[in-house]
Amino acid sequence: MQRRELLMSLHAGLALLAAAGAVLAPLPSLAQVPGRTSAAELSRSANNALQQLYAKIPAAKAIGKEAHAVLVFPSVTKAGLGIGGQYGEGALFKGGKAVAYYNTAGASYGLQAGAQTYGYAMFFMNEAALKQLDKTDGFEVGVGPSVVVLDEGKARTITSTTMKDDVYAFIFGQKGLMAGLGVQGNKITRITPK
Repeated sequence: MQRRELLMSLHAGLALLAAAGAVLAPLPSLAQVPGRTSAAELSRSANNALQQLYAKIPAAKAIGKEAHAVLVFPSVTKAGLGIGGQYGEGALFKGGKAVAYYNTAGASYGLQAGAQTYGYAMFFMNEAALKQLDKTDGFEVGVGPSVVVLDEGKARTITSTTMKDDVYAFIFGQKGLMAGLGVQGNKITRITPK
């Protein structure tokens, strides 16, 4: 009887690996290759993603008008099978122009399997929060200024008089299969694209 249970466990494990492979295969890679994306490409894709966010969620546009700066990661890839990781690159807009470039990276472990891509935008509401972004060891989401992740429903209740937090974030464009999505635990570091 033990041999049969062992074989069943082995088959279940192989089926899980095959399923994970099928989910991960369509993604071009776990990450953009650092240093290969040009500043112009990052600016363009981040600006396009921000304009699409504004078109879909008008409250994001209203927050954008009040923000000191907006950091946009147009595409972050997250994948995992027990141990996971995520990576993406983006641009910081101030006064409507890209002024700096950053990557976002994170690792996780636990019961997880799958892959997905998504984008996110962070609206820095004051200079003090923005200064935290360029700390020498990188900006860790969840450490330092308060970051409030908004969805379309929550965003509708925000007005210029109720905006009291340092940073607001919107997650958008989710594609793929993976449970659990957030920006907590991501580390954001300044980069110099080619």
